[in-house]
Amino acid sequence: MNALPLVAAIIGLGVGAQVLAARFQVPSIIFLLLAGVMLGPEGIGFITRNSFGTALPAIVGFSVAIIVFEGAFHLRIDRLREAPQATLRLITVGALVAFVGTSAAVWFFLGTTWEVAALIGALLVATGPTVISPILEVVPVRDRVATALETEGIVNDVTAAIMAVVVFEAVLLDEATVAGFLTAFAQRMGIGLFVGLVVAGVLWYLLWHVDLSPDNAPQNARLLVLAGAVVAFSIANEFASEAGVAAVATAGIVLGNIGVPYEENITEFKGDITLLVLSIVFITLAALLEFEDLITLGIPGLLVVVVVALVIRPLLVFVSTTGGDRFTMGERWFMSLVGPRGIIPASVATLFAVELQSGPHANPEAAATLVGTVFLVIFATVVFEGGFARYIAEYLDVIPMRVLIIGGGKVGRSLADRLEDRGENVVIIERDGDVVEKNRSAGHKAVRGDGTDTDVLREAGAANAKIVVAATGDDDANLLVAQLADSKFSVPKVIARANNPDNVEAFEDLGVSTISSAMATAWAIDNQIERPTLANWMTDFGDNGDVQEIEVTSDRFAGRTVREVGPELPEGCLIALVSKDGDTKVPTADYVIELGDKLTLLGQRDSVRSGMEMCNSD
Repeated sequence: MNALPLVAAIIGLGVGAQVLAARFQVPSIIFLLLAGVMLGPEGIGFITRNSFGTALPAIVGFSVAIIVFEGAFHLRIDRLREAPQATLRLITVGALVAFVGTSAAVWFFLGTTWEVAALIGALLVATGPTVISPILEVVPVRDRVATALETEGIVNDVTAAIMAVVVFEAVLLDEATVAGFLTAFAQRMGIGLFVGLVVAGVLWYLLWHVDLSPDNAPQNARLLVLAGAVVAFSIANEFASEAGVAAVATAGIVLGNIGVPYEENITEFKGDITLLVLSIVFITLAALLEFEDLITLGIPGLLVVVVVALVIRPLLVFVSTTGGDRFTMGERWFMSLVGPRGIIPASVATLFAVELQSGPHANPEAAATLVGTVFLVIFATVVFEGGFARYIAEYLDVIPMRVLIIGGGKVGRSLADRLEDRGENVVIIERDGDVVEKNRSAGHKAVRGDGTDTDVLREAGAANAKIVVAATGDDDANLLVAQLADSKFSVPKVIARANNPDNVEAFEDLGVSTISSAMATAWAIDNQIERPTLANWMTDFGDNGDVQEIEVTSDRFAGRTVREVGPELPEGCLIALVSKDGDTKVPTADYVIELGDKLTLLGQRDSVRSGMEMCNSD
């Protein structure tokens, strides 16, 4: 077959899948898998196992290298502080629970040998950035949840690939000993880490200390990093199969965190390349799938999917997130119900199956079970967990309030610090590139653009924002932002900063909630004079204290007095104010709390957060 129409069809459908995914806000892998099935033997038969000849392993391998590198490049080490204990347990204890539990489920329900069950169990440890990142783009959960899921996906991709190769070689060579398994695993991981560190070091030196032709420096930097990822993968794989996955993951994490020039250009370029190779590899692999392999599994295969998704996944998540990290019950369930499998299981399973179908160690039955089980789990988890992720998040109430701050100066950045400390989803819009970089360096999500531009507001998420804050030093710009947020996007709450006190009345006449910089400063000074203890506590409350307003939606508190509810609140949490129908007051002990009341909780930080959960949960 002529390769040109084949490649054109794959790229065209891949781009179409990305467009549909953006339109319907679901992971693109859903449409990529459907496109692959349509092109394969189960569809129009445009792609067959012979379409790529012997080049398929190389195509898949290099695609995986680019995809894993791109995901690792985005992982920021400083974000791991959001949930350090949970993240560590997810990639260690969680991975072990997934491996043992999945292997046992496959062995019990499908009646395979322990070797084949272990091979499938190793592959299905991986979730992967290719399926997690698209979900997090449409479901803006809190940073602690996103960081834990992203880190789990990247690290467990490496773990799964190496574990699967080690188990596979044990299956073929019949040399399955614990000592041999651990030695082979450590050897591949060590090679990958070493090669990845060396390549990252070389790239860092070239990017910072070698003249890349000033006129084309950004382009050359992008190409150099892309070449580095491919070279790291190839060199490591020469020493040991699948060590290349560990190498590109290591190189990506290191380069993404030590700082390189033209980082924004590199990120955009690699993102585009990743979308292209992701389309190629997923459509190609899905096209090689035969429905007979899925149908043969029958009810036992479906039971494996149910156990993997609804028993093993929740078990490993709850084991990993119990402890010091502040995950709510809803966040634990969201992580439990959103763990779709992706590129590593699909690609490695396909390559293993090709080897098991012929050659001196042929085992067609094992090959069919391997491919069928892995792709059945991928299809089920991607379609249901990926497709319904946003609905799951909304039902569990794990999507934080989205706040847009226009103006990334000291005021905007300080406000973002406080809001993000409370777990809100904040996006800063700023025109000055240097200020944007300062905000990003501080860990904030910052978009470069003009906040008075409707398209910029839309791209930053104004349509889904609960609050827009116009905090620039230009009153005219703040007024325009406020009017756009209200008229174009119907944002529930719009707040504008008035730098000139004379403009406050004009702002408020237009229905804009306004904060005067001069008055705010005067209030702060007055508080220091008249209420110094409270003023100091409010200034530093982010460290150990908190004040939050929460609407009562739980029957747990409704219809009961403050005297009855008070002892049930966490120690160090008090009901300071109650607001109802625009009337705010300090409640008496006999005040009866009703649904819809807004309670202002004051006290120790963790106690206030726990009290907020009690107001919203039965």
